[in-house]
Amino acid sequence: MIDSISIVCRRELAGYFATPLAYVFIVIFLVLSGVLTFFVGDFFERGQADLQPFFTFHPWLYLVLVPAVSMRLWAEERRSGTIELFLTLPIRLIEAVAGKFLAAWLFIGIALALTCPFWLTVLFLGNPDNGVIAASYLGSWLMAGAILAIGAAVSAATKNQIVAFIVTAALVFVLIAAGTPTVIGVFEGWAPEALIQAVAATSLFGHFSAITRGVLDLRDLVYFLSLMVAFLGANAVLVDLMKAE
Repeated sequence: MIDSISIVCRRELAGYFATPLAYVFIVIFLVLSGVLTFFVGDFFERGQADLQPFFTFHPWLYLVLVPAVSMRLWAEERRSGTIELFLTLPIRLIEAVAGKFLAAWLFIGIALALTCPFWLTVLFLGNPDNGVIAASYLGSWLMAGAILAIGAAVSAATKNQIVAFIVTAALVFVLIAAGTPTVIGVFEGWAPEALIQAVAATSLFGHFSAITRGVLDLRDLVYFLSLMVAFLGANAVLVDLMKAE
């Protein structure tokens, strides 16, 4: 099983760098990260040796950029009719789903790793808490994986990449906004405390923010991993149902 997943993963990852898509994505991600960190996040004006301004904007960056990666995972296969050929390979469906997902997740991880000059800048300017920064990178990658899994499931349900992008972005926006003070404020005053806590617990932003504070709570890790497992399972079911269409 591991070998089959590895083969699919390598094939898909190589496919990203065989087209301009990978380079365009990486350049856009790095440029937007820099603009948001140094100009919008007031990195230098804050006078603090940390990467909080950098990580604060990751949920909103991923809201747009990760669906742009996930939208083609299965929608393009269905549109071009190559999904039947792909699934005739001597691999199981779950191996194909896992391989495609891992390739896209590693690709995003590569883009994230290329932001290491931000970390070097902080090290040059001061004495940051490297444990917090490392935890924040892990949290960012886990959040990207959760969003990617959602997008993969949506991509499996449609042949249209634009539809897959819009639906994924809408779902992710709901999950990000769920924990914001604005949304929580709508429920305060009339909703029971249990409902308010349940809404807050679904928030991607809330779980990610906890990790960026350097707190690796098991509940946050389970949240992201559960989203990945649940939506990859849905991905496999949808591919099986839709492959003949």
